[in-house]
Amino acid sequence: MKEEFLKLLDEDREFRYSVMARLGFTQLLERFTKLEERFADLEERFTKLEERFADLEEKFAKLEERQLKLEEESRETRRLLTVISHRFGILTEIGFFEAMKYVVHEVLGAAKVEKWVFKDEDGFVYGTPSIIEVDIAVRDEKLVLVEVKSRASASDIAELARIGTLYEKIKGVKPQLLILTGFVDAKAKELADKLNIQLKPIIKET
Repeated sequence: MKEEFLKLLDEDREFRYSVMARLGFTQLLERFTKLEERFADLEERFTKLEERFADLEEKFAKLEERQLKLEEESRETRRLLTVISHRFGILTEIGFFEAMKYVVHEVLGAAKVEKWVFKDEDGFVYGTPSIIEVDIAVRDEKLVLVEVKSRASASDIAELARIGTLYEKIKGVKPQLLILTGFVDAKAKELADKLNIQLKPIIKET
């Protein structure tokens, strides 16, 4: 019977399927088929997720590139505005107070700022009677005469030197001299070195 049973399994297809059904193989095959279909579906979904992730990576890379370009344009715009403002001698009130803040904290550490106004009747500074106004930063016994210029020229250097000399003559105190500026030409720098006048930039590079 065993041999006949095996022979029927090999030769009789319907008998073979009937036996498989009795043993539960048909259900197993159906389940296995469903699992394969689910696995194929999961593979398809995973492939779509990979494609979406690749697309998101590409979009993110483009956003980063755009952000870098915008930052570069922003820096260039600030630089251009600075050049234009200095080129036409424009210095805003905000720029002035930022400059004075730089003096107080960077040069003197802590100080009070006041203005010296003097009527130069002899015309020592400008060659004709004039009202002289200059800002003074004071800390302890250190006194600094400060001028803020969008562009420092040799004439600005010479002017502050004369104001310093006049102040020393009137007050009996020799002040330090400082010019805060955006641009300095070579002649102005050379003269400032000779007259012991400090030149400091108003705007720091970032």
